[in-house]
Amino acid sequence: MTTEHICIMIAIIVYLGAMLYVGYRCSKNNHDTADFYLGGRKLGPLVTAMSAEASDMSSWLLMGLPGLAYLTGIADAGWTAIGLAIGTYVNWKIVAKRIRRYTHIAGNSITLPSFFSNRYRDNRKILQGIGAIFIVIFFIPYTASGFAACGKLFASLFGVNYVAAMLISAVVIVGYTTLGGFLAASTTDFIQSIIMSIALIIVFVFGISVARGVPAVIENAQSLPGYLTMITTYDPVAGVEQPYPLISIISMIAWGLGYFGMPHILLRFMAIEDENKLTLSRRVATTWVVISLAVAVLIGVIGLAMTDAGALKVLEGSESETIIVQIADLLSKHGILPALLAGTILAGILASTMSTADSQLLAASSAVSSDLLGPILAKSPSKKSGMFIDRITLLVISVIAAFIAGDPNSSVFNIVSFAWAGFGAVFGPVVLFALFWRRSNWQGALAGMISGGATVFIWKYLVRPLGGAWDIYELLPAFTVSCLMIVIVSLITQVPSKEITEEFDRV
Repeated sequence: MTTEHICIMIAIIVYLGAMLYVGYRCSKNNHDTADFYLGGRKLGPLVTAMSAEASDMSSWLLMGLPGLAYLTGIADAGWTAIGLAIGTYVNWKIVAKRIRRYTHIAGNSITLPSFFSNRYRDNRKILQGIGAIFIVIFFIPYTASGFAACGKLFASLFGVNYVAAMLISAVVIVGYTTLGGFLAASTTDFIQSIIMSIALIIVFVFGISVARGVPAVIENAQSLPGYLTMITTYDPVAGVEQPYPLISIISMIAWGLGYFGMPHILLRFMAIEDENKLTLSRRVATTWVVISLAVAVLIGVIGLAMTDAGALKVLEGSESETIIVQIADLLSKHGILPALLAGTILAGILASTMSTADSQLLAASSAVSSDLLGPILAKSPSKKSGMFIDRITLLVISVIAAFIAGDPNSSVFNIVSFAWAGFGAVFGPVVLFALFWRRSNWQGALAGMISGGATVFIWKYLVRPLGGAWDIYELLPAFTVSCLMIVIVSLITQVPSKEITEEFDRV
């Protein structure tokens, strides 16, 4: 192992050790299931803001988005970034405060499915059970994709066995999450968002210097037909400009709809200590997202200029997603301090993956132990035994996710895209109608969840392959179908009880 690799390894080991220490410290604040899964609703505004966005972005921010811009220009990456930025702001603006207040009043709900059942007085817990099943369906493979991304990073860097690298990463993630629960996941996500920001800044500054300055970066991008416009895209194979159709723009912006149904993000809104501090959280979160997304897209453009300058090899296909890893490797060859900075960059990629995986793991665990097994666990003789069962559930789900991630050829970003559509369509419309439509009822909510989830599968595997006008990201049609079903079924079934409507008015 070279000196550069040793320095990188030191930076990563320090980072992983710090995450475990945070988990240990947070474990002292967990006294019952509500603390373990919602942190006792004690999050501060900064932790709420940054942990929500860190758990959202995942390695897609530092790998997927720059790779997309590197390969085909700014249109695809740019419209996606715009959709995500709009979705982030609107979610914080209209959902955050109301769901914090409503979940507290409606039976002090600590999970999204339990809120649905409490909100609609679903005493048979049908909404809670169906919601939990959808969370498990989409979150276990989503968590597995995070484990796989960590394994691939270590395996490509140090030439170690993929499975061993994946398992070590999984053990660390599971370790601090099992110890500290939601509070540990949120605190580590806050730290990880800072590391991600530092990584982006280092890559941005170093990349521009290697590419011979901003003018050289712009000149190189302008030399490629269609690369720097939002209505055309660059074909790297043919080297020509291709039109970017309106349907593609709509599909990319539709990513923003997913935010309304993301359990791991909505839980942050529910967990803040003071709902009046959500305004500060919104401003911090939106600013960080806009800047981070813009820098990530620019890093793809800068990386291409570095290739043109001869500093990096040409990256083709999915290999373009390693652009930041390639830049970090180049930086590490400039001495010990640059190698430590390169380690910080790679820790940033690791942080982006771990910050999402821990939140997904916690959400999937809560779906099983609190929503599916809740009536059984409610008979537990003590809070400690309930906490023990919560942790065991989390460990079992981790083992399943690690087993799924055992295949080194498993796709990471396809799973992310599909799961994002699944959560957005299953939960997003139900959340919005539960918060803003007085007439909605449990039958409508149930119809919305089932139709949204079914449409994601149908559109993904049967309709979208037809191509042409049907080639729309499955989230948009599934979200639309779910909304229509909620309205139609709610209107043709029984009016909500006076108790429900009075509580709605009070919120």
